[in-house]
Amino acid sequence: MSGAGAAAGPPGGQRGSGLFLPEDPRGAAPVDFLQELPSCQSARRRRGGTRERGAAPHGPAGTQPRALGQDGGELAERPAREHPLSIAEKRRLRDSQQADIKYLSKWNKWKKANSKSLKKVLSEAKGLSSYLVLWRRDIHSIEGRFGTGIQSYFSFLRFLVLLNFIIFILMFSFITLPTIISDYGIFNSTVANISPNNTDYNCSVYEPSGNKGLVYFYTYLQDLLSGTGFLEVTRLFYGYYTVDAVWISVMRYNLPLAYLLATFAYLALSFLWIIKRSVEGFKQNLVHDADPFQSYCNKVFAGWDFCITDPNAAQLKHRSLQYELQMDLEEERLKQKIADRTIKEELRIYSLRIFINIIVIAILSGCFYSIYRVTVFSQEKSNDISNTNFQANLLVQYLPSIVITLANFIGPQIFSFLIKFEDYLPAFEIVLTLMRCVFLRLANIGVLLFSLWSQISNCAADKCEPCGYNYKLYPCWESDVGQEMYKLMIFDFIIILGMTLFVDFPRKLLVTHCSCKPVQWWGLSEFRISDNVLEIIYGQTICWIGTFFSPLLPAIATVKYFIIFYIKKISLIHARKPADRPIRASSSNFFFLAVLLIGLILAFIPVGVSIASIPSSKACGPFRNFNTSWEVVPDTIRGFPKGLQQVLFGMASEAFAVPFFMVICLIMFYFMALAGAHKRVVERLEEQLALESRDKMFLIRKITEAKRRP
Repeated sequence: MSGAGAAAGPPGGQRGSGLFLPEDPRGAAPVDFLQELPSCQSARRRRGGTRERGAAPHGPAGTQPRALGQDGGELAERPAREHPLSIAEKRRLRDSQQADIKYLSKWNKWKKANSKSLKKVLSEAKGLSSYLVLWRRDIHSIEGRFGTGIQSYFSFLRFLVLLNFIIFILMFSFITLPTIISDYGIFNSTVANISPNNTDYNCSVYEPSGNKGLVYFYTYLQDLLSGTGFLEVTRLFYGYYTVDAVWISVMRYNLPLAYLLATFAYLALSFLWIIKRSVEGFKQNLVHDADPFQSYCNKVFAGWDFCITDPNAAQLKHRSLQYELQMDLEEERLKQKIADRTIKEELRIYSLRIFINIIVIAILSGCFYSIYRVTVFSQEKSNDISNTNFQANLLVQYLPSIVITLANFIGPQIFSFLIKFEDYLPAFEIVLTLMRCVFLRLANIGVLLFSLWSQISNCAADKCEPCGYNYKLYPCWESDVGQEMYKLMIFDFIIILGMTLFVDFPRKLLVTHCSCKPVQWWGLSEFRISDNVLEIIYGQTICWIGTFFSPLLPAIATVKYFIIFYIKKISLIHARKPADRPIRASSSNFFFLAVLLIGLILAFIPVGVSIASIPSSKACGPFRNFNTSWEVVPDTIRGFPKGLQQVLFGMASEAFAVPFFMVICLIMFYFMALAGAHKRVVERLEEQLALESRDKMFLIRKITEAKRRP
């Protein structure tokens, strides 16, 4: 057994285990035996046949002396329970710590006692704060019944509720609240309204379609659904904020600058929060996908979800694990089949894929063209229909939203059908289908905005000569874009609610009370996590784009997602069943945030173009005296002292931008090199673990041979 101990442990000895490499010659009898170990032979090959003075530690045994060999200061600071030691060693460490306290001064004793009390208070406060987490019990209940995959969707929905609530607080505090303070004269505040300077009279004419006199009830309903009428002249939309500055006592509050900075702030906040949450999921996803053999081991030995308490959910988890293993085996079979393909078969497959991708591009082009034509028709005809024709007017205003929803519903069905003929691996099929659906949903919003901007900047026949935009059709184009985003959000919520009430529950009643074979074969609708996630990411992208044009839109999004949480929960428990092909929680969390980040990056483009390129409305909004919204920044800087002006304008010049870009590139290359070094270290550690397993097998074989000898 001395040879086994020598092979497994590091030099220097290990307390409590008896496994160590002897350092003196008297204990070095089995040196020749140790040189037969696979790890030793591999080390000699790497070192070119030379020997090191001490053997490298192998396995967990090599990690324990480090824990015990730490300096006394660190051992005294950390509690014994935080050390990776056995119970007996933890007791000895605790006794030594308590004995050391007797020799401390009164001041050090007082500091140690206070530090311990503070840590206890913080720990209890952290435990109590967990009870204040939104939907804590509901999400734990869902996790117990349906597993961590579906739980990750509801946790993601909670994240969006909190994100939109924070964005609403930000926009309300810096944009809406100052106007409320000025309107009611709180804190002796006054307001300085914007007076158009050097602006053609036609550009400054804006008469919102507010309801005047006696109106029908359905007119209010139409205004509520479309954002027109009485809603158009409220704080919900951009056009209301025609304030240049708010004077609170002697302090001047620059509302146009605050409006622009608040827009940058909510986009930056969303970006940083998503990046922070996605880092952990990226690490887990990277480790999970690092090695196929590791994936098999994870499924077999660590694939069970111990949060499940419901028997039906347990059976579902059994089936999902079985399905995952079958898909892994099928994927290996397909990989072998791909490797054995002839040139003729490869040409046939690639030709078929090119043809199918042409069909996909044609479908996307048809969807985009339909959205463009419908948007142009809706914008041209919405003002021509009489207000008394309620149904026709509402239909025309909601026509772009209806077409976008139909495209979002029909497109993924066609993509799922076509992907079966492309002969991809199962995992890649899912990813490619999801990416096509993501592109379709997010690109539809982009086409809608492009259609609106083409109408806004349509300067044919000198329509926008004095103002720089089509002021006759869009006197306050920012509010019109905000109304389109508002209608998309409201219609998206109506569709989600309608699908649950008029599709899922009737289908549940049919399956429950009708024993016909076709109905039973049809069964309950599945709760597909990816489809539901794309649904709410689509709505969140609308919110990010529309917040600049409608500052209170995040409040509507917060209420919307709050209600959707309960709609989805009730639908999952009473009307749907979990998908037979669930996705792992760690990979799903990273996928959710990655798609959400794509939506945020897409939102940067229209908001940035609106701020920097398109002329701002001269009849409404806080930027009516500026050619573009961005001009408020250099205009504000010109009011600073000369020295500060030179510094800020210098930072915006090429002389600063080029060196700054070079420094950023150097930092990026440094981190790339660091990541490469870490990757090589990980590969060495993986190789070391593989050698340790071979060492153990070698030692077991030698011990067995030694026992058989007489």
